[in-house]
Amino acid sequence: MSTSVVTPNALTDKEKENSVPYTDTSAVSESMRGFNYLLRGTATCDKFPRVCRAKGTAGPDCCKTKCVNVMTDKLNCGECGRRCRFGQTCCSGNCIDIMYDERNCGACKNKCKKGSFCNYGMCSYA
Repeated sequence: MSTSVVTPNALTDKEKENSVPYTDTSAVSESMRGFNYLLRGTATCDKFPRVCRAKGTAGPDCCKTKCVNVMTDKLNCGECGRRCRFGQTCCSGNCIDIMYDERNCGACKNKCKKGSFCNYGMCSYA
């Protein structure tokens, strides 16, 4: 009389075909080591300018060692180091006084209607 012993760890041929092969994760972590170095903030954009184009950064431009958007940053408006004066905002790379500009009244690209004026950041405020 012959008895067949089935072990609980034995896989059928079909299960073997559908199983996921073992991959060595240490090789993946070794290749990601340099990327993690960039993400921790120890790398600056003056050495690695592509860091600024990554998702979640402050902007695509590198000024000194910081990522900024020169189209909207008040401390680097239009170019690195160009600061807007007190009361001005950076709109499309230009320092604008949004309290009195008819094309940027109260906010960037907020035009007042034809014939009206901008006063205290509101169109036709009397």
